[in-house]
Amino acid sequence: MKHLSIVVPNGENNLSSIVGSYKIFSRANAIWKSRGNDELFKIELVGMSENISFHDGLFSVHTHCNITDVKQTDLIIIPSLNHNYEQALRENGPLVKWLAKHYKEGACIASICTGAFLLAATGLLDGKTCSTHWAVEAEFRKIFPKTDLKTDKLITDENGIYTNGGAFSFLNLIIYLIEKYYDRPTAIHCAKVFQIDMDRNMQSEFSIFNGHKKHEDSSIQEAQKYLEKNYQNKISIEALSRKLHIERRTFDRRFIKATGLTPLDYLQRVKIEAAKKSFENTRKTVNEVMYDVGYNDTKAFRNVFSRITGISPNDYKSKYNKEV
Repeated sequence: MKHLSIVVPNGENNLSSIVGSYKIFSRANAIWKSRGNDELFKIELVGMSENISFHDGLFSVHTHCNITDVKQTDLIIIPSLNHNYEQALRENGPLVKWLAKHYKEGACIASICTGAFLLAATGLLDGKTCSTHWAVEAEFRKIFPKTDLKTDKLITDENGIYTNGGAFSFLNLIIYLIEKYYDRPTAIHCAKVFQIDMDRNMQSEFSIFNGHKKHEDSSIQEAQKYLEKNYQNKISIEALSRKLHIERRTFDRRFIKATGLTPLDYLQRVKIEAAKKSFENTRKTVNEVMYDVGYNDTKAFRNVFSRITGISPNDYKSKYNKEV
């Protein structure tokens, strides 16, 4: 029998991702056993404390065992953390070392949402792709610059390390893992029981672009403000760099370092975020919105919109505007 460790870190964490992982894997075990197989996983909640409180003591989780009692495990699931990531990392130093140790001994690790902060602290994500909640992209990039962050991805899978996007998208990761460890029929059964939309692989359409301003490059902050204020007009990045008295190649390099995006990609995301809000709140046509945000080429607008959101302008409007 394989061993599944669902980690319960110290501190205030996300209870739903712990309970959800436990319940769905338990159901998968039951389905697997009903088909004449032995249970595939022994499922345990593991942590550094016997009891961990949630939501100001309203709930608590009782772990099966301490991480020091786990001599061997096959799969580790890290739940979503609270929003004070640096404190969470300080409170869970021994857990970070435990994760790295068991990965080196052959365990696979999956992080849910902001649990990626805990996983990245091990150094195991250096040079690897990773997803997490789109809302914490800037903070994650600042703390872990060696990780190849892909917040458009719902799930990443690389060398026995799995990560996923934000909030309740963890359900898709659990179904993905069940298909990987059990089989497709078991995953489909679990998806139907828990009513989870299978095979969704992007979280782009859910993201809200607010720019990446948690940096100290004042010239790039000025450039960001200019792009956000003038996105409807024709903007020359070359002219903008001259306006700020920065050589173009240096400007691009500093912009990417500060925001994680090229100036052009940043401008496109500003335009598409404005288009999304217009689709959500007005009855304007796709062409009207396209012109409003500074595009005059329908094909180019549709291509950029689809690339950034993972969905076409018409489909986005139909999905998010009740008046359509």
